[in-house]
Amino acid sequence: MKYENIIKKAEKYHQCAKHVDSLAFTKWEANFELEYTHESTAIEGNTLSLLETKVVLEDGISIGGKHLREIFEVVNHKKAYEFIKQKIADGFSLDEAMTKDIHSILMENIFAGGFYRNVNVRITGANHIPPEPNEAYRQVKNFFADLTWKYKDDPITLAAWTHAEFVRIHPFIDGNGRTSRLIMNYQLLANRLIPISIPKLDRLEYFKRLEEYALHGNIEPFADYIASLEEKRLDEFLAMYL
Repeated sequence: MKYENIIKKAEKYHQCAKHVDSLAFTKWEANFELEYTHESTAIEGNTLSLLETKVVLEDGISIGGKHLREIFEVVNHKKAYEFIKQKIADGFSLDEAMTKDIHSILMENIFAGGFYRNVNVRITGANHIPPEPNEAYRQVKNFFADLTWKYKDDPITLAAWTHAEFVRIHPFIDGNGRTSRLIMNYQLLANRLIPISIPKLDRLEYFKRLEEYALHGNIEPFADYIASLEEKRLDEFLAMYL
């Protein structure tokens, strides 16, 4: 297995997590969830700072001068992440209905989510042009069929492919990036790895590697990037508690 060393570190993480003080572990997870929500929405243009995101999510306080949409984006993202964690705890595999539910939660109070687009879309700054609606519908059906077998012996590449292929198809009118990052983390969590956050400062490199896959079908650069983020986060935890 290409990322065998990372898989071994994930097993150490699970062994170590059993013995970590529950309050400390809860705080570690909560800190990730806050950063993840901030980074994932910021990549898409949300202007709330990390501190403002914290105030909205933890204190329930609205931020003056910010659009309501931006407030809903961070609140909905937290709800969607909690949703996927519960689905994993309940033993469900990722499927089409669940992905539509994730999108619907992300779009709550913004527009009706969970429905595939019926118009053509362009991705700003990208050379890749998503398929037209009928073709996107066909491709997304194939995507969910492929999830049942693709990269079954390589969970990191599976998670990376889940993200890259879904966002390449771009089946929704909006929210494809956030949905893709959530279903990527679904795959990581479901395979006993830990969720990751794409730093907004890495946006250019992140988009470059996604574009490499979308244009040439080469998943390796993006999988290596996801693996590096996974290993970095595992290393940080193990350095604190081992």
